[in-house]
Amino acid sequence: MRSTTFTLTALALLALSSGAACTRRAPESPAASAPKRYAVNDFFSHPELAYFRLSDDGKTLGFMRPFEQRMNVHVVALPADGGAPDFAKAKRLTDETKRDISTYTWKGDRRILYIKDFGGDENFHVVAVDIESGAVTDLTPGQKMRAEIVDELRDDPAHILVQHNARDPKVFDVFRVDVGTGKSELVAQNPGNITAWVTDHTGRVRAALTTDGVNTSLLYRDKEGLPFKTILTTDFRTTVQPVVFTPDNKKIYVVSNRGRDKSALTELDPVNASEGAPLFEHAEVDVETASYSDERKVLLCAHFQTWKLERHCFDSHIQQLYTTLESKLPGYEIVLQSSDRKETKYIVAAVSDRTEGSRYVFDTATGRLGKLADINPRINPDDMAPLKPISYTARDGLKINGYLTLPLGRAPRGLPVVVNPHGGPWARDSFGYNPEVQFLANRGFAVLQMNFRGSTGYGRKFWESSFKQWGRAMQDDITDGVRWLVAQGIADAKRVGIYGASYGGYATLAGVAFTPDLYAAAVDYVGVSNLITFQKTIPPYWEPMRQQFYEMVGDLDKDKDLLAAASPALHAERIKAPLFVAQGANDPRVNKAESDQMVAALKKRGVEVQYLVKDNEGHGFHNEENQLEFYAAMEGFFGKHLSPQ
Repeated sequence: MRSTTFTLTALALLALSSGAACTRRAPESPAASAPKRYAVNDFFSHPELAYFRLSDDGKTLGFMRPFEQRMNVHVVALPADGGAPDFAKAKRLTDETKRDISTYTWKGDRRILYIKDFGGDENFHVVAVDIESGAVTDLTPGQKMRAEIVDELRDDPAHILVQHNARDPKVFDVFRVDVGTGKSELVAQNPGNITAWVTDHTGRVRAALTTDGVNTSLLYRDKEGLPFKTILTTDFRTTVQPVVFTPDNKKIYVVSNRGRDKSALTELDPVNASEGAPLFEHAEVDVETASYSDERKVLLCAHFQTWKLERHCFDSHIQQLYTTLESKLPGYEIVLQSSDRKETKYIVAAVSDRTEGSRYVFDTATGRLGKLADINPRINPDDMAPLKPISYTARDGLKINGYLTLPLGRAPRGLPVVVNPHGGPWARDSFGYNPEVQFLANRGFAVLQMNFRGSTGYGRKFWESSFKQWGRAMQDDITDGVRWLVAQGIADAKRVGIYGASYGGYATLAGVAFTPDLYAAAVDYVGVSNLITFQKTIPPYWEPMRQQFYEMVGDLDKDKDLLAAASPALHAERIKAPLFVAQGANDPRVNKAESDQMVAALKKRGVEVQYLVKDNEGHGFHNEENQLEFYAAMEGFFGKHLSPQ
């Protein structure tokens, strides 16, 4: 089953991916002397080899490497003896030169499917490439449409299920698409309120989620062709998220917080929408998802995060696999990134908080673990700083969890600090390698990250405490973290900066506007500046959730004064700290006007503001040269105003 949801409760609307991996091991002690100073390129340049994926038969390896500064897909034969492939003999399948390919997957043994947009507009197309002929077929052609794979249909070599909004930009219909010809057939038409489609193990669309803005319904049918029936309706605060059908296709494994604060993994009976006793739950955090074996038809593990990524395995076979790999790769978090269809070969990622790690291919039949590549051999992990889990108490008594990274070779007293609130805001920071954090630590800054109220994974009550609290209690949590760090003596109160992307960019602007004496400098990366204009320019495919957004952020009519009070651009006269703003011109989530109005207001007052705009980018910079320019500029900006040396 491949389900896709656009509900605000499950999707971080204003989040940027840092590429950080998660680790299960405690960090090592920092080095006694100052570490080597690495170049910006060392942290943010493309890897030479990465994103490894196995074909269904396990005989061919897909991977990405740069071609004309863009990450493109290549394939190479895997030796039968399990040894390393000869990458010099690899075949390049794609020739994207304007933008990196962000993700791809195999379709059987013969084709690769990849996703592309245009200049960061997030109007994604699904594209197929034949690995033998090299023929490229855009499976979802059209202007200003957004497409996604619903189900790869592993038992149907010729087709996949795709959803797109070509008929109506607000909603997504499902089509069965021939991966060779691009011919499509309508499978399910959206009546206007469906936000997610759910398929069973045969690839039939059997369930769906709908919204009326504030209430969510689960629809179900016994087989395709029959009308859907509503089996459950809840308000949007209650999550019943389908994960996968049970092996017999009669029930559905769901992540649910129905009747509880923390989400648990349960089994739902679609006949009467009843849930059995939790298959797994955690007292302190939500279950986030579960993994399933398509080959053996068994539930594998429930996945959750405390201060680190953890799992509870139901299946002894997968537990033994993890145990074996952890013994072969001690000190690293083990992530299974891909497998062949028979689940006998796996792509294994070994990562930590101080390195992007290495990738291996593991053959369960022979027990051989073959190394494929180090993702970033330019950086020695011993020169990177441990990421330490921390917690503090907000002014209203709420416990806030987060992470603190201290620069190596410096006493943890009176340090310059960069506060780094995450995007979303309904997302979270996780324990693992983060190139931005390590870059700043390498420059002598302590970095403070916090999961302020509303961050996901901590239960319903914690999430709901963020409603209509943009610029208020959510911002207080960030402020209280800074004051806690100053009180600990770790931070120099006169050398605290703030940097955030997306919602983190909003929090950055709110920080310098509403607590102007707290920060000495700020970097806003594609951040919201005006909650009123922001809500008027949301993408059309967010429209079905507008009422939900009003409940969580504020109603444009009923809460206009509240929104205005929390909009940094409308209070630019309070800002004293120097500001650096970065924006993609094609950003569909945070319109360029959000940054334009803030910059104009500050320039009018004579406040120092540095503005970097890229015409070929959207919600965050993805092209390598733009990323390198941005981080070099940020280094110079913080170096000037926070004096880290």
